[in-house]
Amino acid sequence: MWEYTDKVKDHFLNPRNVGEVEDPDGVGEVGSMACGDALKLTFKLDGEKRISEAKFQTFGCASAIASSSALTEMLIGKTLEEAEQITNDDIAEFLGGLPKEKMHCSVMGQDALEKAIVCYRGDAPKEVEGEVVCECFGVTDVQIRRTVTENHLKSIEDVTDYIKAGGGCGNCHESIQMIIDEALGRETLVQIRPKPKRLTNIQKIKLIDETLDREVKPALKQDGGDIELVDVDGDTVFVKLRGACASCSKSQVTLKGYVEAKLKELVAPELVVEEV
Repeated sequence: MWEYTDKVKDHFLNPRNVGEVEDPDGVGEVGSMACGDALKLTFKLDGEKRISEAKFQTFGCASAIASSSALTEMLIGKTLEEAEQITNDDIAEFLGGLPKEKMHCSVMGQDALEKAIVCYRGDAPKEVEGEVVCECFGVTDVQIRRTVTENHLKSIEDVTDYIKAGGGCGNCHESIQMIIDEALGRETLVQIRPKPKRLTNIQKIKLIDETLDREVKPALKQDGGDIELVDVDGDTVFVKLRGACASCSKSQVTLKGYVEAKLKELVAPELVVEEV
């Protein structure tokens, strides 16, 4: 069990500034329900261009709620220029510290703040930079490298704690290790594939559902088909084909050769897909 400071407990049990600012000047949304954490931050400026109101809506754990609550308290009264200087470490420090496994919650707050400020200034949203390294959580090499450098991270576990990359199937561990070594200026002498972490049932279901939405459904819909996740029992994934796929003579080829192959690659190699 993680040890939380009294301030984290207070901001979780008695969160400040919950909700959404009416007619906000800035809006920042990050995360997703599929990966387990999501945050919407809104703020409003007064006549002196200081943040007079800041509110949040968060789906996530105690640390996510506490970090979001703390961020809104830190923002009120600041100019945008002052707000821009707030980092995830500042959020964690405000709370008296966070367990290292929960630092990604403070990173989520910093990301939401950056997006809200971009929204206020009317800048075009930044395109995702780099190539996706962690397919499970959609994290790029640029994001990993920046996080490693800014927070002086030294291991794959550190990266997972901060931005979740590497916390799913484990197929990206070698790539993450190479990025860490490059950022730290050290040579990667041996590439050993770490044993993937065993997923909990909830993690497995979330990753399966996310993979179907991101990788499988768009391809099926191009041909008039679709797929629905019905249930997960151990390593067996029960799905229902819909639309054109339901009556296609090659549906079993699609099911095994494409759907099952994608889930084995991106979630867990032991998964088996069955149609109901």
